[in-house]
Amino acid sequence: MGSTRLPGKVLMPLAGRPALDWVVARAQASNAFAEIVLATTTDPGDTALLAHGQRLGLRVVRGSQDDVLDRYRQAAAESNADIVTRVTSDCPLIDPSVLAAMAARCQPPLAFDILTNAVQRTFPRGLDTEMFTREALETAAAQARDAAEREHVTVFLYRRPTRFRIAHFTQAADRTSDRWTLDTPEDYALLSRIFEAASDPLALSQEDVLAMLDANPSWRTLNAHIEQKKT
Repeated sequence: MGSTRLPGKVLMPLAGRPALDWVVARAQASNAFAEIVLATTTDPGDTALLAHGQRLGLRVVRGSQDDVLDRYRQAAAESNADIVTRVTSDCPLIDPSVLAAMAARCQPPLAFDILTNAVQRTFPRGLDTEMFTREALETAAAQARDAAEREHVTVFLYRRPTRFRIAHFTQAADRTSDRWTLDTPEDYALLSRIFEAASDPLALSQEDVLAMLDANPSWRTLNAHIEQKKT
């Protein structure tokens, strides 16, 4: 809730439902996860997220605002997860088919410690997903020391490519010029257009959204100038 560029963004309405609801519903539609956990903070401003997550029937874990890595460790421990998937709550267009395809690669024996589509980027910003082992997460949580490694969860793993096996999930088409995340008023303007125009927002695939934007090229200009915050 404490976003610096768009406070309260995850509960802002899209097609009549909070943005967070679409993240959860689209993750559930992938049929890839045994449980979806909402990992938020103990900051009083995030109490609304606790109540909302409980209304959605989610396990809600609360922890440090700055130590996101430990929040993930806590969520994995409470849900007894072997593989942890990281999807941020500002991605209401997260694609169930992408989640399912990535999860299909997480069958034992694993050939990686982390599978990511957010490093060798080919997907639109807003479809970012990382899947990593509980063991790798526990190691990072126990050993990470600097602020960036505590705040950004997987930085510890990426900084040690000889220690952790990193696998990249890509697609043939390069769609990195599209930005579908929710971090600024301009992002919200674009996402509102997309969700309002969709007959069934839950069914929107990556290809559906691209077709919608190709048919309405002016929509892309709404947030084309926005730069992603640096980690």
